[in-house]
Amino acid sequence: MINFFYNLLLWGLLPILVPYHAYRSLSRGRRTAFLERFGRIPAEELAQTGGTGTILVHAVSVGETNAALPLLKGIRTRFPGKKIVISNVTETGRSVALKSGATDLCIYFPFDYPFAVRSVLESIRPELVVIMETEIWPNFIKEARRMGIPVLLANGRISDRSFSRYLRFSWFFRPVLRHLSALCMQTPVDASRIEAIGAPAAAVFVGGNLKYDVPVTKAAPEEIAMIKEKYRIPADCFVFAAASTHEGEEGEVLAAYRELVRRDPASFLILAPRHPERAPGVAELIKREGFLFHFRSALEADTGIPAGGVLLLDTVGELAGLYRASDLVFVGGSLVPTGGHNPLEPAACMVPVLFGPHMENFREIAGLFVKHCGSEVQVPDAKGLQAELLRLASDGALREELGRRGAGILLESAGATGRHLDVMASLLGPGSDRG
Repeated sequence: MINFFYNLLLWGLLPILVPYHAYRSLSRGRRTAFLERFGRIPAEELAQTGGTGTILVHAVSVGETNAALPLLKGIRTRFPGKKIVISNVTETGRSVALKSGATDLCIYFPFDYPFAVRSVLESIRPELVVIMETEIWPNFIKEARRMGIPVLLANGRISDRSFSRYLRFSWFFRPVLRHLSALCMQTPVDASRIEAIGAPAAAVFVGGNLKYDVPVTKAAPEEIAMIKEKYRIPADCFVFAAASTHEGEEGEVLAAYRELVRRDPASFLILAPRHPERAPGVAELIKREGFLFHFRSALEADTGIPAGGVLLLDTVGELAGLYRASDLVFVGGSLVPTGGHNPLEPAACMVPVLFGPHMENFREIAGLFVKHCGSEVQVPDAKGLQAELLRLASDGALREELGRRGAGILLESAGATGRHLDVMASLLGPGSDRG
């Protein structure tokens, strides 16, 4: 009965969903890919998945795709010969997946209509479906169960903010969760929460956080020089990167950067909005503040950005490389109440990290940074960001120490990939892992 009303609602939303999705895609300069979203995958693409079996991994957007990368590499090693298909909802997530080179095929995740999800599953015929984090699509999961395809929820988490909502609608989620073959949650708290919502305890495991399983490597001086040359960053500047910023944060970052330039004119800012389509609006703000800047997409061989300038990153998939040439990184989405973003990515480059008070989506990780690096890394507000930026810009030894401590968090907390792969092997059956 619940499923009947869910599908009735989906069909009622169809006249709104199609034009809304078309508007969102076209206004951002992205293709709508309606055929894939309604379950039709081109035959020439499906030909890439022929072989000894396929594993389908679903990751909504950039964060989930980045978290899945260690797992994708682990699948290649543990299950050689298996084809890997990754599905995304967003264009930015798809772009990261394509650039990773870790998959055999990238597709868009279908809208959750029975005919669409059935078409995708029948076309790919995966031996196993892995859904990253807490993505619960009732028809997709139910159809996979009907076809005998095990479904694993990987790297699952239930935030403080969402737990009460899940509990309120546990009558809806409980039957869906019982269709999952296994749930690998990040922490014991996440495990207890998913059980409270309705997942069977026997299917719930504590797998750890895949985001810790990122290789730790510090860039050599020669690599840093090459990156700076590629992005037209002055060679001898102090490089401050403000990553994954949201509306309301860029102005605060620019105000802090202005004070830095006043103290040290040999400084440089990399400003990377979380959503690249916001770059034109951010550019107008930079102009009003009087800084010289260039869009990343418009850089050419003869482009020169002087010290005291700004590189505005309006592309996808390049931020990780720019971390390696940075001296300090501020992780956005944290000065405004959006829940924060992942500070482990710059930490893996042994670069010191700052973030704001709103880290609800990364509470555990933020707590480890505060514990290992000091409470100063979590600035209380824009003034705190400015103070810490000025303090760390003038203390190279402290930056080196904070970079080392941040990398230590990754080294001490790694291992989630192996635990996830063990659960996957149990679902695939004997003889599946011959790597």
